[in-house]
Amino acid sequence: MSIEPGIPTLGPLEEQVMHILWDHGKLTVREVIEFLPGDPAYTTIATVLRHLGRKGMVTTVKDGRTARHSALMNREEYTAGVMDQVLSTSRDRTASILHFVDTITATDRELLLEYLQQQEGRK
Repeated sequence: MSIEPGIPTLGPLEEQVMHILWDHGKLTVREVIEFLPGDPAYTTIATVLRHLGRKGMVTTVKDGRTARHSALMNREEYTAGVMDQVLSTSRDRTASILHFVDTITATDRELLLEYLQQQEGRK
């Protein structure tokens, strides 16, 4: 199985499944289904998990006759990767960063400022 490089784009169902794995850890297909709304088919979720594996997002470990699936990166790493990809593909990275900072809350701005000051202190 080949793994796609970089942070992959996730479809809505893939994203739902990833949030379930991030929230609950190693799960079987049936356990993932229990957390999903409606009653998705077993084969649908098994296919989604296989696709997430190919995308480098999920690993599968056999536990006897059962397969358990878990996320290969945490939610924060994924989100940071998506943000980095957006900035990397932006025509004006600086404008994108400044617009982002303009849209965050004052609390988030303070947190970001504190973090940047700590990083400067480490140099």
